[in-house]
Amino acid sequence: MPHSRRAFLASGAALGTVPLLGCGPQLRDLRLPDLPAALEEMRRLGAAPALQSQTAWGWAQTLEHLAQSVEYSMTGYPTQQSALFQRLAGRPAFQLFAWRGQMRHDLTAPIPGSPALAAGTPLAAASVRLLTACGQFLQWRGPLQPHFAYGALTHAEYEQAHAMHLANHFAAFQIPAAE
Repeated sequence: MPHSRRAFLASGAALGTVPLLGCGPQLRDLRLPDLPAALEEMRRLGAAPALQSQTAWGWAQTLEHLAQSVEYSMTGYPTQQSALFQRLAGRPAFQLFAWRGQMRHDLTAPIPGSPALAAGTPLAAASVRLLTACGQFLQWRGPLQPHFAYGALTHAEYEQAHAMHLANHFAAFQIPAAE
């Protein structure tokens, strides 16, 4: 099994669980039903004077990663898992996430084949990129591209996948309590 599949399975993502060793970050229990709710949470977090992160990625890198994912659903992911993997692991994982209304995955795993995230991306640019990508997706009436792991998704399924993906990443950020 190639390393990327092994890492995906070991991360628990294929089973819809937290990492098998249980040593992942402590995340907020955040469930967002759709992209408008996810964007409202993005705005809430983005308006905070400071954020505490439970992940190695900063806020701008996280927004860039999320924008990549939404954009790829319309333009195509750089690489795809095999059809067998999508059918036996990816699609069942998506169905479990959808049933739970929440996904869990490695919050610093890049999208396979995507360009590396720049550490110095300006926050305003990253925010605009994600807002633009989500707005385009919500208006999109063209064919959607297969998800690299889940395979073919309908527009409604993709919106749910994107909302769960945003929620999973946003759950790693908290607004510190005022002292």
